[in-house]
Amino acid sequence: MNLSRLTVGALLRRSRAGQHGQGMVEFAIIVPVFLLLLMGMLEFGFVFTHNLTLEYATREGARAGSALSNGGSDATPAICASIDQDIINAVTKVLKSPGSPILGYPNAVSAINIWQADASGNPIAGTVNVWTNKGDGSLTFTPPGSPVWKPCTRDAIPPSDSIGVSLTYTYTMITPLSGIEKFFGPAGPATLQMTDKTVMSLNPTN
Repeated sequence: MNLSRLTVGALLRRSRAGQHGQGMVEFAIIVPVFLLLLMGMLEFGFVFTHNLTLEYATREGARAGSALSNGGSDATPAICASIDQDIINAVTKVLKSPGSPILGYPNAVSAINIWQADASGNPIAGTVNVWTNKGDGSLTFTPPGSPVWKPCTRDAIPPSDSIGVSLTYTYTMITPLSGIEKFFGPAGPATLQMTDKTVMSLNPTN
């Protein structure tokens, strides 16, 4: 009778030890998957925040270009010369604003483009003015040597031209997920190329 009780007790203890070991194995499998999902959600949140800032920046630039580019015979050369710079200033004002996630990565914005859009919102060939980042860490852009789409030629008389403003941004991953991407991907920091554009019709002059 005592032997039977001892045997049952040993079997119970062995069964519990087996369950404990199985639980540890399951925990070791589930935790990495959970952490990967958590880091993925965090990274997506950072990407979404950066993208919202880029959208706001191009929208402000297009709004400035829409309001300033009046075209026609009343547009003086002095006014025309400053229009694209005002557009760039509107874009960079958003990118440099307090709380902007782009502020810490000024050289990650490689270029800002100003162009004439067709009916589908795409750039018309030969009308893209490319402002390139100087790369000095101050988020300043150099104008094209000779703008191909001159502000004084932009027609705001209905049916008015449409102006497009776009930028190119290199997002660097923030969470440890970047280490996984670097392991499977190319050497160097884990990055994501992001672009955004806004197209608006020029405000009518009459």
